[in-house]
Amino acid sequence: QLQLVESGGGLVQPGGSLRLSCAASGFTLDYYAIGWFRQAPGKEREGVSCISSSGGSTNYADSVKGRFTISRDNAKNTVYLQMNSLKPEDTAVYYCAATLILGNEEGVVAGMRVADFSSWGQGTQVTVSS
Repeated sequence: QLQLVESGGGLVQPGGSLRLSCAASGFTLDYYAIGWFRQAPGKEREGVSCISSSGGSTNYADSVKGRFTISRDNAKNTVYLQMNSLKPEDTAVYYCAATLILGNEEGVVAGMRVADFSSWGQGTQVTVSS
């Protein structure tokens, strides 16, 4: 059974940093594109960042460019999201998701659409507040 588990969320002051982890079990992440999404109260789930199966392609939402960095360690079956210079508007539940792409992986990474991802974690809360 495919399972994704997020960790690393918490409460941080504005300007602070957190590193989220997305660990996979029951399957190897090697062939999957991975996305990080977030959902704030009363808002739709939105794409934050995405990385291709090889790690060669990444994409970021405009709101996090220059502050967040996605990476993957396939040997550890884990994907990370390093979040720096956090702002109150980054407060949300953060989810990682995986999708196995047979063709057009570049398009999926570029689009970061919720509908393109089939396996989801349970989410981890990130709260940015003073």
